[in-house]
Amino acid sequence: MNKKTSGINYAKYGYLFSIPFVAAFLIFSLYPTIYTALLGFTDNQGLGNTSWHILDDPMGNFKAILSNASFKQSLRNTVVIWLMNFIPQITIALLLTAWFTSHTNEIKGKGFFKVVFYMPNIITAATVAILFNALFSYPVGPVNDLLVSWGLRDEAYNFLIFKDPSVLIVAFIQFWIWYGNTMIVLISGVLGISPDIYEAAEIDGANGIQTFFFITIPNLKTVLLYTLITSLVGGLNMFDIPKLFLNGGPDNATLTTSVFIYNQAFDGSYMYNRAAAASMIMFLIIAVCSALLFWLMRDKDEAALEKEKKLARKNGGSK
Repeated sequence: MNKKTSGINYAKYGYLFSIPFVAAFLIFSLYPTIYTALLGFTDNQGLGNTSWHILDDPMGNFKAILSNASFKQSLRNTVVIWLMNFIPQITIALLLTAWFTSHTNEIKGKGFFKVVFYMPNIITAATVAILFNALFSYPVGPVNDLLVSWGLRDEAYNFLIFKDPSVLIVAFIQFWIWYGNTMIVLISGVLGISPDIYEAAEIDGANGIQTFFFITIPNLKTVLLYTLITSLVGGLNMFDIPKLFLNGGPDNATLTTSVFIYNQAFDGSYMYNRAAAASMIMFLIIAVCSALLFWLMRDKDEAALEKEKKLARKNGGSK
């Protein structure tokens, strides 16, 4: 090794390279989060209000939000729409993953199909909202034209003024946008599994279904946890499609918590304190649900082994 370079501490360059990220995080993430948390305890209403102060009852905004009927409905809507799109999303993504990564059936044109399935994820939310508004438009639109021409309905049906069809359409849009992304993540996880395991299973006579459920799924546990967490965070923050497609309607059927927060802060109310309180409530809900998922999907054998090691160290140190 060159004597001139042997004494160089390369760690400092790592710290230098991390400065832009740390600065951006502090300015654009940490500071707004702390500021939002603080606003939830104040009487601040409206942009440019510099005379706000902490409320006599600091938890007043949080109590008001938790007792607000619209917030409760928006939370229910958010959970229902997320479940309605995530369950088929992860199911279809797993099936497509098994199809694309099959070691027994080679499929031609895999790259083309992957691009086609992933493509909805790169379309902007505004474009998707306009597309589905056009598809389900009333009284003239492609969906209504097909239903009437096939004899399934005698006349056009206004999907977007009824609650159930609207919720189903929003859930379908969320599923359609994200299932390709979930599929790509799962495929990446499968490609990281050692091929030797599959060769051993094939030698032992395992069929495709057995290989998928007893080898692929257990080895995808970490990737599945990542998918669950990211989908949970994204689902509970669902905003663009419910806002741009139906603006929370009809009759608040597609009102999500993020749309509720936006309406509190910017849609005529300018109640920044209430919006901040609702944001922090959702932050806590997401944090608790994420922690619960981590706990439920932890490696129990590894956790038990670690517990035994700690107990052994403790007993050894007490002697």
